[in-house]
Amino acid sequence: MPVTFRPFKRAARYVTVAALCAASTWAHAAATIKVDSLTIGSDLTYPPYAYLDAGKPAGFDADFSRLLAGKLSLQPVFVDTRFPDLILGMRARRFDTVASALYVTPERAKLIDYVPYLKTGSSLLVLANSAYAPTGPEALCGKRVASIKGASWTPKLQKVSRETCQPKGQGEIKVLEFPTAPEALMALRSQAADVMMEDAAVAHSMLSQTQNAVKVSSTSLLYPVVIGLGLNKDAQELQAQLKKALGEARASGEYAALLSRYGLEAPTDADVQAALAGPRQ
Repeated sequence: MPVTFRPFKRAARYVTVAALCAASTWAHAAATIKVDSLTIGSDLTYPPYAYLDAGKPAGFDADFSRLLAGKLSLQPVFVDTRFPDLILGMRARRFDTVASALYVTPERAKLIDYVPYLKTGSSLLVLANSAYAPTGPEALCGKRVASIKGASWTPKLQKVSRETCQPKGQGEIKVLEFPTAPEALMALRSQAADVMMEDAAVAHSMLSQTQNAVKVSSTSLLYPVVIGLGLNKDAQELQAQLKKALGEARASGEYAALLSRYGLEAPTDADVQAALAGPRQ
């Protein structure tokens, strides 16, 4: 009888192993929209975070995404998408995550989840020969401000305009939104805008890009923010995997080395909590 049933037992064992393998493959496939790949939405017009270099994705976000994908044994696949369409694209399952200098805000946190990984802020840019040199938002009353569309500072500027500028009769802050940062910079350089507001790291990279035709007029980091990978609310498994991969990159020193190469900082837990809480009223 043992001899009679041994083939059945062996066959059952093979079926069980095959079922486990299939389940494992299914679980892995469920974590990303394409098996064995991490599909990343990124606006590749935004150096030093994300841009194309000889046709290939480059910048901090591209390097960071490759680092985490490598830890997960996934192939990084980048989908170049303009910033205003990134969250829409992710929610439509065009990509697994957004890595594109995406600021952590309470408003966005209602729609998506995050894996925070950077801390930055914004700066003001003007023409190098301009006598107008605003140092903060209150100096923007009555001015045209060029900005990338969908920026987190736009509602903040509108609040300053509404609560500070207009009651004093100084004129509204007119925010001119453009699909990309280069287009906003072009508006400044052509004098279609008086000033440009941009992420601090991006703003400083524009100095060399324009051969110092523009200058940073703000004297401190404006509206400090935390940057995070964006994920869909139902992607808890992938979020846990990415957090684990980030932990491994911290432990190996690769994350610190990447931050150092770009002159950037990691956010603290307090920074993240403050970003999710939003500004105090």
